Amino acid sequence: MICVTLGRSRHKRMIAEHQYLVENGAELVELRLDYIGRAVSLNRLLDDRPGPVVVTARRREDGGRWMKTEQERLMLLRSAIATGVDYVDIEADVAAQIPRYGNTKRIISFHDFSETPENLEELHAAMAEEDADIIKIATMANSFADNIRMMKLVRSASVPTIGICMGEMGMVTRLLANRLGSPFTYASFSSDRKMAPGLLHWKDMRNLYRYDEIDDGTALFGVVADPVAHSHSPLIHNRAFEKAELNARYLPFRVTQGDLPNFIEHCRELGISGLSVTIPHKESALDFCTQAESSATGIGAVNTLVFQDEDVLGYNTDYRAAMDCIEELFKIDKEKERPMQGMKAMVLGAGGVSRAIAWGLKQRHAEVLMASRTYDRAQLLAAEIGCRAVEWDQRHDERINLLVNGTPVGMHPDVDRSPFDARKLNQFVAVFDTVYNPENTILVKDARKAQCRIITGVDMFVRQAAYQFKLFTGQDAPAEQMRKTIKEATNPVQLN
Repeated sequence: MICVTLGRSRHKRMIAEHQYLVENGAELVELRLDYIGRAVSLNRLLDDRPGPVVVTARRREDGGRWMKTEQERLMLLRSAIATGVDYVDIEADVAAQIPRYGNTKRIISFHDFSETPENLEELHAAMAEEDADIIKIATMANSFADNIRMMKLVRSASVPTIGICMGEMGMVTRLLANRLGSPFTYASFSSDRKMAPGLLHWKDMRNLYRYDEIDDGTALFGVVADPVAHSHSPLIHNRAFEKAELNARYLPFRVTQGDLPNFIEHCRELGISGLSVTIPHKESALDFCTQAESSATGIGAVNTLVFQDEDVLGYNTDYRAAMDCIEELFKIDKEKERPMQGMKAMVLGAGGVSRAIAWGLKQRHAEVLMASRTYDRAQLLAAEIGCRAVEWDQRHDERINLLVNGTPVGMHPDVDRSPFDARKLNQFVAVFDTVYNPENTILVKDARKAQCRIITGVDMFVRQAAYQFKLFTGQDAPAEQMRKTIKEATNPVQLN
């Protein structure tokens, strides 16, 4: 079950949002009384409430906005219990001052916005002694190991427990709460008004992740990155799983570079069957593969991991997708011994995508030039691949057949720039922009005006995601569904 948290300064607004949530299927709503600026009227909020509620008034040290005295706060919580509220959330250190009464269930809570304490089990045991119906522990995740400890605690708890690691790094604890045995988890009503770090929107929890349907039989996949909240991969893959009627979910995992070994070690324990790998882990993830396809080894980077028995299999679907796009655009005969001989390509950037595309072009005997805003990186990558580096300021001086943008220039929100001078484009140059958000970047618009042939980032993104879907599930991906989903997600008109 999902509990949607409401915090509004006016009774009228909180009541209206509560009514809206219940009418749209919300089963439980938390009313944050500490957000109400004037005197709280429990009668207005509770007498004709449309559905079950959790009532709390959070202190400032616990992430709340309560500005009055502690005695007034405790009296308000006692009064809520006296009205017969469904649940009351009470901090563990004051639980003894608020006795049980009637049928109101007691949530005994603890919050730490700086860390996840080492003594979680000891803390949990002490909270269980406070006449708890439900124990709620919410702490800040500073490493993925914090998530592991919290999830183990929830799964083994004898008292119903909600264990949350806050922040982007802790989102997995919210998404898997039902699978771990928590009575419910929390979500936000509004994307721009989050009551705690890492809260997901309630509609995403319900419709995108289908939270209530996640069970022990649900196959888990995800994207590992740092940061990860901006990724559209959960949207693309979860919509595809739903279309294919698969009991599978794709989750966001924020993992720092130093924490990657610990995360990979615990993937099987969490039931993770496969991962998309992106910045900054594409190169280091290769070290954890027991087997990797030759292209991934040659590139020196993976963007896909599959956990199979005791093996970790590594793939680079960026490479596969990019080569498919280029071969289709140029009508390349794949059977030829040197299929791209005579083609001259300029690859902008020296990151993972640029590395994969440059390697693929070189393997097909194209002449490849590398240009990065950091010339040393371009030189290093060019030496590894066996091509030539050029200074960033000289990237317009070469006559080329193909321009590839592997930089983030033009990516949302920095959408008003292009990595290449429009005056240097013409109908004899094909343009491949790997940026997919937005699809119509300034570079793509300039290329259309110059009558260039074009490959967009959406073309590549959908192809690489479809390859991943096949590797994850053994089934062909619903590619058109994926394309429709990413276009809707990155179209500014749709977002507004």
